[in-house]
Amino acid sequence: MKNYNSRLIERENTLPDNTAYQTMLDWFSSRGWKPFSYQEQMWQAYLDGFSGILNAPTGTGKTLAVVIPPLMKWMHDHADYRKRKPNGLKILWITPLRALARDTEKVISTLLDELGIPWEVLRRTGDASASVKQRIGKRPPEVLITTPESLHLMLARKGHEMTFNTLKAVIVDEWHELLGSKRGVQVELALSRIRQIRSDLKTWGLSATIGNFETALEVLVGSAEKQMIIPSGMEKKIEVNSVIPDEIEKFPWAGHLGIHLLEKVYPVIKKSGTTLLFTNTRSQTEIWYNRILETYPELAGRMAIHHGSISSDIRGWVEDALHAGSLQLVICTSSLDLGVDFSPVDTVIQVGSPKGVDRFLQRAGRSGHQPGAVSRIWFVPTHALELLEAAALKTAMAEGFIESREPVINPLDVLVQYLLTLATGDGFDQKRIYHEIRSTYAFKGLTEGEWEWVLKFLLTGGNALKRYEDYSRVYEENGLYQISGRRIAKRHRMSIGTIVGDPSLQVKYITGGYLGSIEESFISKMRKGDVFLFAGRYLEFIRIKDLTVYVRKTKKKKGATSRWMGGRMALSSRLSEMIRTTIRKAKDGIEDSIEVKTIQPILDLQEKLSALPRENELLIEKIQSKEGFHLFFYPFEGRLVHEGLASLFAWRISRIQPISFSLAMNDYGFELLSDREAPLEEAICNRLFSADQLSGDIHSSINSTEMARRHFREIARISGLVFQGYPGNSVSGKHLQASSQMIFEVFQKHDPGNLLVKQTFREIMNFQLKETHLRRALERINHGKLLVKEPGKATPFAFPIMVDRLRDELTSEKLYDRIRRMQRQLQK
Repeated sequence: MKNYNSRLIERENTLPDNTAYQTMLDWFSSRGWKPFSYQEQMWQAYLDGFSGILNAPTGTGKTLAVVIPPLMKWMHDHADYRKRKPNGLKILWITPLRALARDTEKVISTLLDELGIPWEVLRRTGDASASVKQRIGKRPPEVLITTPESLHLMLARKGHEMTFNTLKAVIVDEWHELLGSKRGVQVELALSRIRQIRSDLKTWGLSATIGNFETALEVLVGSAEKQMIIPSGMEKKIEVNSVIPDEIEKFPWAGHLGIHLLEKVYPVIKKSGTTLLFTNTRSQTEIWYNRILETYPELAGRMAIHHGSISSDIRGWVEDALHAGSLQLVICTSSLDLGVDFSPVDTVIQVGSPKGVDRFLQRAGRSGHQPGAVSRIWFVPTHALELLEAAALKTAMAEGFIESREPVINPLDVLVQYLLTLATGDGFDQKRIYHEIRSTYAFKGLTEGEWEWVLKFLLTGGNALKRYEDYSRVYEENGLYQISGRRIAKRHRMSIGTIVGDPSLQVKYITGGYLGSIEESFISKMRKGDVFLFAGRYLEFIRIKDLTVYVRKTKKKKGATSRWMGGRMALSSRLSEMIRTTIRKAKDGIEDSIEVKTIQPILDLQEKLSALPRENELLIEKIQSKEGFHLFFYPFEGRLVHEGLASLFAWRISRIQPISFSLAMNDYGFELLSDREAPLEEAICNRLFSADQLSGDIHSSINSTEMARRHFREIARISGLVFQGYPGNSVSGKHLQASSQMIFEVFQKHDPGNLLVKQTFREIMNFQLKETHLRRALERINHGKLLVKEPGKATPFAFPIMVDRLRDELTSEKLYDRIRRMQRQLQK
């Protein structure tokens, strides 16, 4: 554990030997436990008035560490604490996942029951009933577990200050998961409001894996005088194994290998008690569930599927069955990523690279979820070169390398939504709320000019929309800003949140029964009688009515696999760095992992035909084929960075000689394909790799306006410029995109200084094109060495990039045949 200077608590326990403390010790003893040192440090820190972050591995008692000290304080101050009476809200628990909310509710409820504290624990999440939501507003429980979105809905209620004026502690679970996202900014803003209501509020974040604790602490607790980071000092033992193919293709390609390793995966499942099998997408979850069920029907009734688009009832049943130990296997996505305590789980299987060290650690931690237990995770490559990533992950974990999460700065779309939330409730005084907002990390740099623009935008819709009444969403009276009408307030409550996806439709059996939700972009292509795979079963499409997809069961075992947007994850900069190091070690013969030994024939062939680059080298391959002239670059920086580099290099080369390129990329490199030879050497001499004027060159090299037009839909939705519709009457995705594009074009033409448009371009550079990482990659290349090779034919590194390009041109069957022909030709 790193030394976090004076804010790191490292001292002996000095808890008072009082009745409350002794009661807690007795409770631990009754279960055969003894508090860990870090738990007692946490209790002491809370009682001393500190806020901060608790860092501890999964399955080591973080929940008990943070929830017990407020209870101890209550027990100490109230001799009649066992008397049932309304006490108001005392503990607010914020979680990023509904599955976590269920699990946390059970842990806290059990603790309260066994201590004889008659507090009520309730969940206020998106799937809570209307009666529960009303009850929370009228008579809050002592412990409330909620999500960022539901918390903002509470702030949109009139009289919300009454709900929070008894609050003692806010606990933010899995803080690292929220940090670096607009949901994290939602939490910051909500905390800034609650702290004005309760100046003595204590705020604690929980995190098992994060690389920048100091920043995470500052974002969470702000300017609190007493703040610290408490490390548990406990190291979680993780056992990592890879599923190794019997044969390795010398020219591998992405995506096909994973499911072909099923016969090697099954013995791992069979010898384990309960296994979680993670895939990276919901579509892959559906595919793996059905292939396993078809191949090993004896698992029927003992396996289940879990992802975010399946109904909450089905997900709840799966989670309960996991707790009970009645399931042998659950195939899932990130819906079960975080710290849910499923004690029976003793094995995790990860299909495909998780693209980040922290995500791999999170998923590994779902097994062995008890203090001292070993977490076991198996890595299943979906193509051979992913074994490089497996070896890199092992090294990164052994050396303690974990990714940092960079906070989101100045997202004005979130600020607009938040101010509408406050206006919908009790309204807000603009001078007072400005200082509240400036107290957050996200908006500490908010200027008075930006603030005035936001207020004007809420009042009139800005220069371009001021003639349209619908965009005058608030009015000001005696310094108080309030919502303009009930219709606008209702629409806003339906739109609170920053998670933006394709509009979803409910999936129901024609005979009744809700299965979950599916994205409109997929289901709109269906015709009556078509079969598709969803929620682990094949369904026959009947019709769409009132934005509900009606289906019936079918005995057919073939159909389209449901697909959702946002399937591919970005390779983290930390993992890409470790991959480059792994390649260098393999080249020097000092990498002895089973993963690298397995793919050594591929690496040897790559070295023979071309080269294996070291960390300070950029490999470029020039190849001529029937398709044209290929340039392959291998920075090993991840797909998003490569997308930006490919466009940048293509543009810079075309300025020397007019030439058109087709672009393709994966996480390891990218291809520029043209019908005539590109002047590579001249381009290298003419600042091809320069980081100077990078922003301007990127804007020139891509159609940034078209990218911004598409991305603006997200900002327009969050800021309330477009409305997704009411339940049962939602707006189609095409209509939303058309509406947002129309507004974007109006802003471009009539309001060029619009700050939401400027934010759109900024987010494209930061998040889609990874400008910071791209600049860092260029600087690394500039300070390194170039290896320019002409191998004469596609190399093992080039082949999967070529296949990725062909995916967009060919059907699955034709693609497979084409790949086989290409492999046979290359192996001659």
